[in-house]
Amino acid sequence: MIVTLLLSIPVLTSANVKENFGGWGMGQGLPGMGMMGSSMMGIHGNMMGNGGIALKEPVDSEKAEELVNDYLKTSGLEGISLAEVMEFDTHFYVETREDQSGKYAQEFILDKHTGSISPEMGPNMMWNVKYGHMGGMMMGYSSETSDKPSVSPEDSIKIANDFLKGNNSGETAAEPHEFYGYYTLHTLKDGKIVGMLSVNSATGQVWYHTWHGNFVGMESADGHAHQEA
Repeated sequence: MIVTLLLSIPVLTSANVKENFGGWGMGQGLPGMGMMGSSMMGIHGNMMGNGGIALKEPVDSEKAEELVNDYLKTSGLEGISLAEVMEFDTHFYVETREDQSGKYAQEFILDKHTGSISPEMGPNMMWNVKYGHMGGMMMGYSSETSDKPSVSPEDSIKIANDFLKGNNSGETAAEPHEFYGYYTLHTLKDGKIVGMLSVNSATGQVWYHTWHGNFVGMESADGHAHQEA
């Protein structure tokens, strides 16, 4: 089932070699924009369609943090803490971080309607060389080299902005969050958060997160909040 779903993902674009629409580091690719299509979306806009029983009331941001913290306690992942929760109209996007290194670990989606939590598809699974489902094999390098990325954080901002400019989105890239194998950056329009994209730290490929919907607000683990005006 997972193989079938992965094959339905359109190719990624490369900000460095735009004419080369190869995707997964395996010589596979289809011509296209390089953004994940609607075939990956669940009934509530959630990745993979978690299912579950609908709650009487949608999950709010406070409950979302509680659910994520409970999930982390029971997941068996030690030394991982909640770093950031972003609220969109149908779900929450969650980032976790390693306590010891301070490096970002994984991305999750929490369905507002069911409270279910699942790993985010896309870069989180395909590019994350330490915690991702592909274990780095798709990109041809191991976690041992992931601490010395070819693409620096500064490079990722330039690559992201070149991509956004090339697609006439009117968006600009914010500060990168470094994961194992890629960076995820918020995108801004008129100074406000509107979405996010990821940049592969080995190849410079760009993957825009098209599945989130409208941004509502965000809160980091230190309590710093952003609300959409």
